[in-house]
Amino acid sequence: MTVAVVTGASRGIGRAITQDLASRGHQVVAMARNRTALEALAREAAGDVVPIVCDVSDENAVNEAFAGLGDVDILVNNAGAATSNPVHRTTLTQWDEMLRVNATGPFLCTRAVLRGMRQRDHGRIVTIASVAGLSGGRYIAAYAASKHAAVGLIRVVAAEVRGSGVTANAVCPSYVRTAMTDNTVAAIEERSGGAAGSGEAILVAQMGLGRLIEPEEVAAAVAYLVSPAAAAVNGEVIVIDGGGGE
Repeated sequence: MTVAVVTGASRGIGRAITQDLASRGHQVVAMARNRTALEALAREAAGDVVPIVCDVSDENAVNEAFAGLGDVDILVNNAGAATSNPVHRTTLTQWDEMLRVNATGPFLCTRAVLRGMRQRDHGRIVTIASVAGLSGGRYIAAYAASKHAAVGLIRVVAAEVRGSGVTANAVCPSYVRTAMTDNTVAAIEERSGGAAGSGEAILVAQMGLGRLIEPEEVAAAVAYLVSPAAAAVNGEVIVIDGGGGE
C-alpha cells in the first residue's frame, strides 16, 4: 500500500484530497493542527486515514512527524493561509505568517521526504498553490508572494529530480468553495458595505467560470498527478480556473 501525506487535511481542499486518495486505496496520513477535525475525518473517510497533528511551519514538529512515518510515496503540500490588505497596511506579522505557512511549510515537508524518494527512485510531490502564485492582484501582497515562492520551490525540486522516478508539480486553483474563501467573501462585503452574497458574486465575476471551484475538482487534479499515468509530468503547473477571467 502506498503512503500519502496530505497537509492541511482537516478541511476544504485538503479534506477532499484525503478522502479521494483514501478511496483509491492509498494509506493517507492526514496532517493538520486540529486534532478533533482530523479524528472526525479518519472516522468518516472511505479508506485508511491516519491522523497526525502537525504545524507544518514548525521545523521540529515536521521533522518529528515525518521521522515516524517510514517511506512516504506521495506528499501533497496543501496547508495554507490567506490574508488581505493593501501593501501599505500589510503588517510584518501578516507577511511572515503567509511565508511561514504557504512557503516554509512546503519546503520543510518536501525536504523531509525528498531524500527517501530519491533513494527509492520513486515519489510524487504536489503543492497546492494558487493562481495568485502566477500573477498579481490587489490587496494580496503577502499571500501572492508566498504562493509565488511555493511555485518556485516546486520548479526547483522538479529540476533536481529530473530523469528520476520522482516528480514534483503544482496545482493552482482560483477561488475554491472553502472556509478560506468564505473569509475572503466576508472581507469584501465588509470593505464594500455590500449585502450578503455580493462578495461571492464579485469573486465569481473575476473567474470567467460562472461559479466557484469545488474542492473535489482540485482533488481530481491531484489524483492524476500522483498516478502512474502522470509519470512523465514534472515541473508543471495545472491551473484550475475555468479558463481565467474575462
